Amino acid sequence: MSTTALSDLSRYPIVQAPMAGGASCPQLVGAVCEAGGLGFLAAGYKTAGGLYQEIKQVRGLTGQPFGVNLFMPQSGQPADPAAVEVYRHQLAGEATWYETALGDTDSGRDDAYDAKLAILLEDPVPVVSFTFGCPGGDTLEAFARAGTFTIVTVTSAEEAQAAQRAGADAVCVQGVEAAGHQGTHRDDPEADAGTGLLSLVTQVKEAVQLPIVAAGGLMRGAQIAAVLAAGAGAAQLGTAFLVCPESGAHPLHKQAMTHPLFARTELTRAFSGRPARGLVNRFVREHGPYAPVGYPEVHHLTAPLRKAAATAGDAQGMALWAGQGHRLARELPAGQLVEVLAAELDTALRALSATAQRNVT
Repeated sequence: MSTTALSDLSRYPIVQAPMAGGASCPQLVGAVCEAGGLGFLAAGYKTAGGLYQEIKQVRGLTGQPFGVNLFMPQSGQPADPAAVEVYRHQLAGEATWYETALGDTDSGRDDAYDAKLAILLEDPVPVVSFTFGCPGGDTLEAFARAGTFTIVTVTSAEEAQAAQRAGADAVCVQGVEAAGHQGTHRDDPEADAGTGLLSLVTQVKEAVQLPIVAAGGLMRGAQIAAVLAAGAGAAQLGTAFLVCPESGAHPLHKQAMTHPLFARTELTRAFSGRPARGLVNRFVREHGPYAPVGYPEVHHLTAPLRKAAATAGDAQGMALWAGQGHRLARELPAGQLVEVLAAELDTALRALSATAQRNVT
């Protein structure tokens, strides 16, 4: 395990979530780190070369610690080809509408994991986190020798225990309220139902002796105070940072966070074959109930549709990942948002302390 403590990684216990697909760009990461938070690049869906270039950019923007998140290779059985083929036929009308071909479902299942792992071990970054599974002890030990702090995303106490046994330095406890993909280690229909963040933090706190980063629908400093009081050492926010001007998210995605047309979120497999929380739009309503279990096959299948919808300016066909707190999004520069959250957190902690003192006296 690394000798670094979670509290040593940033001035404030505020982590900017890695958001695959472009939102977590170097500019956002650099701004968050410079303001006292811990910014994360998302390696998911990037080439190894693209990740290497983004790491260089971040290093040119900040001298503070930052992190990189990796998608674990899919170790289970491939998606049922028949189910994916049925879904392909269902999406034929979308392909015609957007004038694009559907994607190749045989585009690979490992997201260039080994190549990205090699880059991060040869030229270490301060923090590496993992989603969709837990790496083996040898990998975590290699990162420890390199001086890299490791975090494994978990959605249950059992997954947290597996991360502790493997030698992770910390766990990111992801509640069902979180935006984007659920980080469950076992992708099956039962994984669609998750646990609320506060309850999950308590379960994990009692199950392992690892530092906890809490993630899931957090948008205000008072909410950060709540998860810290529950036992977390830091809070991870994604949707809150997605609307910042430095974020690389599509403008339509940013606008949708507070647009009255998109009133709620739900977990859906419509875009990727894995449960992921996003704003409910036409695509989710029409295809979500029929999308098969099949990541990354379904992700590759729908990738051209999502790109074509964005190019056409049609938010109804885009994957609008969002947490349950999306209506609370504030369009502030990332550095200012970190400062506002830190001030709100300080106010909330002072209020809790004053209440505790009154109760004692």
